[in-house]
Amino acid sequence: MKRAPYVLADLAVLVVFVAIGRSSHHHGLRVAGVISTLWPFVVGLAVAWVLLRRRRRRGDAPRDTALVVVVTVTLGMILRVVAGQGTAVAFIIVALAFLSLMMGGWRLVVTFARRRHALARR
Repeated sequence: MKRAPYVLADLAVLVVFVAIGRSSHHHGLRVAGVISTLWPFVVGLAVAWVLLRRRRRRGDAPRDTALVVVVTVTLGMILRVVAGQGTAVAFIIVALAFLSLMMGGWRLVVTFARRRHALARR
């Protein structure tokens, strides 16, 4: 079972989230700045995927979204505090909402595509 495409999809969502946030707050998209904002969430995402693997989950089902998002945001915010970066309640809410929609969204697309493919093969 290959999880790499699914991990990369979640990572791409994180990059988009950080890029949008940095742009909307006029922090720029320099590589060092993006990495500075991104790394806490990447660590959280890595832990989430380890948990999925331990549960023998592929990580592509819509029900996997909650685990991935909650672990990613929780650890991401904790690491931001430890690193001296800011965490406002609004930022936490936006992160939960955006990542839930985007990470859940690609999982829904995969699920529907598989179902459609299975029906077409009948």
